[in-house]
Amino acid sequence: MSKKKILIVTQEMEPYTALSEISSIANQLPLFLNDNSCEIRILMPRFGTVNERRHRLHEVVRLSGMNIIVNDDDYPLIIKVASLPGSRIQVYFLDNDDFFKRKSVFEDSEGKPFKDNVDRMVFFCKGVIETLKKFSWPPDVIHCHGWMTSLVPLYLRTAYKSDPIFQSSKIIYSLFDTFNETISVEDFHAKAIINNMTTDDLTPFQNGDEVDLQKGAAIFADGVVVGSVNNSDSVLKMLDMLEKPVLKHNHETGVGKEYFNFYQSLETVENIVG
Repeated sequence: MSKKKILIVTQEMEPYTALSEISSIANQLPLFLNDNSCEIRILMPRFGTVNERRHRLHEVVRLSGMNIIVNDDDYPLIIKVASLPGSRIQVYFLDNDDFFKRKSVFEDSEGKPFKDNVDRMVFFCKGVIETLKKFSWPPDVIHCHGWMTSLVPLYLRTAYKSDPIFQSSKIIYSLFDTFNETISVEDFHAKAIINNMTTDDLTPFQNGDEVDLQKGAAIFADGVVVGSVNNSDSVLKMLDMLEKPVLKHNHETGVGKEYFNFYQSLETVENIVG
């Protein structure tokens, strides 16, 4: 039996970024899956807080060299790799000096969100998909963790829906109630549309005059995991309205078996419907 291919896309991960709900789960999950006969690859941003020397990052020349267009500007994409400590799992870091060189993750020294966080998100999400195409490695499951990955489900189900490498992939979005920025619909439309997309494709992300990244990602995903211990009333209401599988994670248990069973349940649902 061939190993199940699982791609983990995350905005944070121990030991490369500071401890958080996302970074902890993103570390535990691939280790469990790897020990249970899955083939794992991980993609995350190479923030300036990541110590390249300590973690032994090095550039993957065959994957680097692409340009990613964001808001009509070209940005070079550099891919670096390291092994997750305690395993042979490869972690691929997406790097660009304009977006990720700064020595903090999402906020400046005064605690204010960076003005280009939307641009950084678009660059990362599109870069993830283009890098995966270069892998020539069709994943069975693509599991996205956190708001910075929220455009991956959108792009896979719209701009890249005809690409054969993703045809059989199940997309899971782990929702963490950590995003506290206000994004205007106009700004989002200007930056998030790629390839042959239209503004109609972005409608699921719209919440009045603002953008709800969690809602949009959840709508385009095949399944949703509630990753946060605490969630706002608006998030809980949105989850109740979704007509798709939702895993409300039991935070008193490890994530591995619970998540893997959720992956399998999505395949079972498809087989029953088919």
